[in-house]
Amino acid sequence: MKTLLITGYKSSELGIFKQNDPAVYYIKLAIRRSLIPMIEEGLEWVIISGQLGTEIWAAEEVYSLKEEYPNVKLAVLEPFYNQDANWNEANKELYESITAKADFKDTISKRNYESPQQFKNKNSFLVDKTDGLLLLYDEERPGTPKFMLEAAKAIQQIRPYEIIQLTFYDLQLVVEDLQEQERRD
Repeated sequence: MKTLLITGYKSSELGIFKQNDPAVYYIKLAIRRSLIPMIEEGLEWVIISGQLGTEIWAAEEVYSLKEEYPNVKLAVLEPFYNQDANWNEANKELYESITAKADFKDTISKRNYESPQQFKNKNSFLVDKTDGLLLLYDEERPGTPKFMLEAAKAIQQIRPYEIIQLTFYDLQLVVEDLQEQERRD
């Protein structure tokens, strides 16, 4: 796999409103643990659309991993111009810090937000341009990631496309693993 799309719940869908929320640490660690073997097997590009939550945390992990794996690159492909127009200042600053370091940044729709169709177009475009999807999503807890999962499953009907799903159970295993390591230390 050369190109990987990463998405999942928005921070608001998880009830996370601060970057220093302990849950963010575990989510980022789960993403990191998923990415390392892929990078070691030849992953070149991680693609996000820049939404707050899973995608921003994934970008932060990619930047952290660049120290050890300088060949991995991050692309931010926004669904439309001014995606962050209605975000608060703290979120805008966070977003700017992520996009400023991206290896590639572009906008899929060359317009401002007009309709929900732009999100559907974004999902189809991103799945079409990648080899696989890493998705923080648990089907027992509905949310917006289900639309990307649907797009990924649709492309699987046409060509090979890998879907790696991180669930709440997977996150719980990360927490338990860390607790076990702490007990041993």
